[in-house]
Amino acid sequence: MLKLHFAPHSRAERVLWLLEELELPYELNIMKFHPEDLKSDEHRKRHPLGRIPVLEDDGISIYESGAIIDYILEKHKNGGLKPSVNSSEYPYYLQWFHFCEGMIAQPMNTIVVHTLLLPPDRRDDVVLGQAKRLASKSLMAIEESLNGKDYLIGSFSGVEFMTGHCCTKLYDLGCVSDEMPNIQSYVKKIKDRPAFQVAINTK
Repeated sequence: MLKLHFAPHSRAERVLWLLEELELPYELNIMKFHPEDLKSDEHRKRHPLGRIPVLEDDGISIYESGAIIDYILEKHKNGGLKPSVNSSEYPYYLQWFHFCEGMIAQPMNTIVVHTLLLPPDRRDDVVLGQAKRLASKSLMAIEESLNGKDYLIGSFSGVEFMTGHCCTKLYDLGCVSDEMPNIQSYVKKIKDRPAFQVAINTK
């Protein structure tokens, strides 16, 4: 059986969301998002840097959320939620699948650090402003791509567990403005999915 090592408010939500969408049986090890759990000797055996998510499956152990999502889609659902390599959507699937970590993750992480994690006296408004501007530019690319579509490649796909998940986080951080109605609608569609609600409400 699949076993997911999970902590709330993290990229592990992406994997739990996918498992719920596909209705796959799984075991969940819920950890605190705290060094006490993540940097423990036990967890460092799973991930050398003490990060999550980690997925175990039939004797293998794999980390990195994007790799885990691709693994699950290929091995456990025969490529479900992923267009075939000969499909016209496939290049755009790859593009948007990797867009979140390539373009959104760095400014989003900086925003989280300077609004939620650091004490007020250590936050830097200049750094925060730069990160918000970078995030906004990336979001505008998504906004334009969503014109006339419900999801990034048209139909619901593996892209949503990556870039879609990032969009929901940036929305919650107040980074999706009224100038981004397509993303606002997109985020609502994602948040209305029962499997997504399970993932974000698992503590």
